[in-house]
Amino acid sequence: MDGVTIHQLQCLDAVVSEGGFQAGAAKLGRSHSTVFSSIKNLENQLGLQLLNRDGYRVTLTESGRSFHSRLRGFLHELSLLRNHASQLAMGEETELRIVIGDVCPLAETLALLRRFFADHPATRLHLYFEAISGPWERLLDDKADLIIHHIDKTDTQIEFIDLFAGKLLPVVAPNFLPFPISRDITPEQMRHCVQCVIRDTARHVPRRDYYLVEGARTWTVSDQLMKKEIILQGMGWGHMPTYLIADELRDGRLLSIAGKHLRGGAGEIVAARRRDRPHGPIGNGLWHFISEAAPALRASVKKRDWKK
Repeated sequence: MDGVTIHQLQCLDAVVSEGGFQAGAAKLGRSHSTVFSSIKNLENQLGLQLLNRDGYRVTLTESGRSFHSRLRGFLHELSLLRNHASQLAMGEETELRIVIGDVCPLAETLALLRRFFADHPATRLHLYFEAISGPWERLLDDKADLIIHHIDKTDTQIEFIDLFAGKLLPVVAPNFLPFPISRDITPEQMRHCVQCVIRDTARHVPRRDYYLVEGARTWTVSDQLMKKEIILQGMGWGHMPTYLIADELRDGRLLSIAGKHLRGGAGEIVAARRRDRPHGPIGNGLWHFISEAAPALRASVKKRDWKK
């Protein structure tokens, strides 16, 4: 392995992952000839043929498959080492970007951030409010250091801390429906009623529509408080997080229409950040602060009938 460079190893990995020299060179921002010669030199130094170049697509030889399998682990560890070095070299961040999702309990979340940033006055907080896919987009585009939202927990790019378990219930105002409320209400019956939905703030990722009744007339709003007021005024119906409507459910200003066909939903609100990006001392301090505060935070939100 004497004389083998990281650049050569990265060239091999790029060609294999992209399926060809041209695509691999484009991924690395290098010329085709540079990548081709780097891999050829690597093979000569190792005394191994790593790639079959005879077909339309470049493929690994048997030796190449074994070598590349070990190489992927090495490059992953190298990436972690670089991130760690970046963290060690960082001074305290002058700003942090945090996104709060549309179904997040605001009072508890903002109180949590207030307690942390009160002890870090030199770090400016940039706070954003996004809906549906918006928080994920900002995080994956490196436009957020942390989000508080629901996520796909199978995504290995993201690490998370569980914060709140909650429900979304389909609700209406009294006398909104032209038929009696029961557990047997179907989406077909609701198709003739205005459905109020939150506007997805994602800009380029595919937008998602949750609980949307196909063919129904919809009114679109930007936040949950506006949606709640529209439903209270009898201007539409929709799904709402139960922590936000607990009082209205208790005193009868809103009625649940959840049942066999309109089941509502449940979701876990988490604090999430990129696992594959370096985080400075303030970002890591906030992460540990949230982790330690999470059990008490869950308990406080549960008391506010989050699971009612």
